[in-house]
Amino acid sequence: MCGIFANFANPKCSTIKMQKTLLILTLALMLSSCGEYQALLKSSDYEYRYEAAKAYYAEGKYTKASLLFGDLLAILKGTAWGEECLFLLSMSEFQAGNYETAASYFKKYYQSYPKGSFAEQAHYYGGRSLYMQTPDPRLDQTSTIEAMGELQAFMDRYPFSPLKPASQEMVMQLQDKMVEKECLAAQLYYNLGSYMMNCAYGGSNYQACVVTAQNALNEYPYAAPEKRERLSYLILLSKYHLAQESVEAKRIERFRDAIDEYYAFENDFPESKYMKEAREMLQKSQKAVGNKTEN
Repeated sequence: MCGIFANFANPKCSTIKMQKTLLILTLALMLSSCGEYQALLKSSDYEYRYEAAKAYYAEGKYTKASLLFGDLLAILKGTAWGEECLFLLSMSEFQAGNYETAASYFKKYYQSYPKGSFAEQAHYYGGRSLYMQTPDPRLDQTSTIEAMGELQAFMDRYPFSPLKPASQEMVMQLQDKMVEKECLAAQLYYNLGSYMMNCAYGGSNYQACVVTAQNALNEYPYAAPEKRERLSYLILLSKYHLAQESVEAKRIERFRDAIDEYYAFENDFPESKYMKEAREMLQKSQKAVGNKTEN
């Protein structure tokens, strides 16, 4: 018998392959009623159910396809169709927007079939599934880190894959999300200013802002220029206000630090939209240092 459980050494089975595409197209026309779908779920004709699942997938009816592939997965395991069934189940879940479930199935695929026909795609879509469910920058970014790791692992494993550029773009976007979270944290510290009930890093929210922003710049050197500019400006602002509020013994040293920070900012972002405010801080810092020196 030339079915899904057939011995593929049998020459009769070669003619079946040519008929599969026509079968899927025919099934797509037949499977238009809810009653037909319910009958499929109960059918013991596994070959027919499998081809019907592929027909639903081809028609974009991914939820129905997923249910059929899922029911058949255990039955087809160990056959020539088991590998394809698991991959199509993964893709059905992905296309249906069930990204968490899809990521789990893609991982199951490439762990079960590390050299399988769809291993490269499974690695890529596993990372993409994680990418699709990463949260808003204001929330915990554990899943963002996981997605970056999965995509980087894909690129390391398949350095010449045509899917590498898309993976690189997703990694860059995820890094920007991580940077945005750090920007929000640094901005919060700056906004808290001299509020003493939430001080850190030596007792100053301004110092906390500087440390947070500087760590982000060091950790994400390829962040988008506008985000690097924003972080750098927050460092300058915080150093200036920290100097203003410092005790007399530390004011001059900290104003000089703010002056140095201005020149670093000017060098990196000479056309910055913050340049007017930055120059005002420079002038006030220079005046504070000059007045003290004169005294």
